[in-house]
Amino acid sequence: MPELTITQMTPSDITLLVALRMEVLSHVFEQEKRGMSEREWEDLAEQNREYYLRELPAGRHLACVAYLGNDVVGCGGVCFQRELPSPDNRSGLCAYLMNIYTRAEFRGSGFARRICEWLIEKARAAGAGKIYLESSADGRALYHSLGFHDMADYMALPTATPA
Repeated sequence: MPELTITQMTPSDITLLVALRMEVLSHVFEQEKRGMSEREWEDLAEQNREYYLRELPAGRHLACVAYLGNDVVGCGGVCFQRELPSPDNRSGLCAYLMNIYTRAEFRGSGFARRICEWLIEKARAAGAGKIYLESSADGRALYHSLGFHDMADYMALPTATPA
């Protein structure tokens, strides 16, 4: 049985990165995707491509892909941003885990955990004083088992989607 390998991606991996990102979005935003035209979906893919090409070299995003032999198992990413330093984050560096995804045929094998652990290790090595994420219902048990806890007093303001 091949061993799981997690590889940090670079701008030279842009085709695979965008394909995986769009695969993730297809699953997470299934309902919203149905309401989008093919052109809107292609524009979203291009916006993600531009994001990766800008943020990866700048060190503000780190993306990884997990392989089992030659098979792509899943992916994940972490966005880095600065906030004002505070007692709970003296460095001011925040790491937002995102795009954590395991393809259906590989779920239940602990691969998402391995991807998360890899990303957390990279975020800590970068000096992040705060690591957070948003979770689907399916991911909550995993994230709790990794030590994440629910955040109180967190709010979001929805914005209009550009036409």
